[in-house]
Amino acid sequence: MALWNEPSRIEPASKDAPAAEPTRETERPSAAVPPAATPAVNRECGELTAAVLSFMVVLATGGNTATAQGVSGPADGGSTGIVATTFASGFTMTTATGIEVTVNETSSTRTVDGPARDIRKGTSVLVLGLDNNGTTITADWVVVQPHGDGGAAAAKAHGVIPFEPGVPSPTQSVGTIPASYTQGQGTLVSGIQAFIPVAVAQAAFPGGVVDRVVSLSDGSYEVHNISINWPHHVFVSKDFMYLGAE
Repeated sequence: MALWNEPSRIEPASKDAPAAEPTRETERPSAAVPPAATPAVNRECGELTAAVLSFMVVLATGGNTATAQGVSGPADGGSTGIVATTFASGFTMTTATGIEVTVNETSSTRTVDGPARDIRKGTSVLVLGLDNNGTTITADWVVVQPHGDGGAAAAKAHGVIPFEPGVPSPTQSVGTIPASYTQGQGTLVSGIQAFIPVAVAQAAFPGGVVDRVVSLSDGSYEVHNISINWPHHVFVSKDFMYLGAE
């Protein structure tokens, strides 16, 4: 198993700097979405939205493969939020706990459950891609969540604690923590193998930013959540079921 050091939580970026909202200049075709098959989801943490279910099917049937990544530098992750501003090559969004994230889109970014023109101020989105220190994501996928709230209701219902400088994270856990889990150990994963666990974790505990996903020795996943005080780790089974969090 690869060994990496557990970094400290990252403080959210300052909200003092105003952001302009120029018009988006390009539009990509939406990804084709086959009918969604419902994966097993722990009902105690709520159901995945139809958009996320469809997205998971796209990933599972898209022929994507996972590759190992170096443990230093950016890794695949993602976040959920409400679009705040847009610009020609992407947008900014705000998570349920007030974290501001810049999302950069490329020619290969795929939009699910809505055309690119639907990504405008006030739109709820799930973004999956390469995270850069919790403040910028280069998007592989943008999932439009019609009538979504950016994860606000789920974050409140499931006790997500916003980041507060100088306040330590509480020592608490919910659900089941895999017996194979040891903090700081695991094999970093990317692509489909990272994005599906991120989608499951964000459905249960939105508000933060996932900066990496590791596979544990029993096949389950630890989804590493930053920029919030709790939960810092969300666990997803090898069958993509929510297990627990701490």
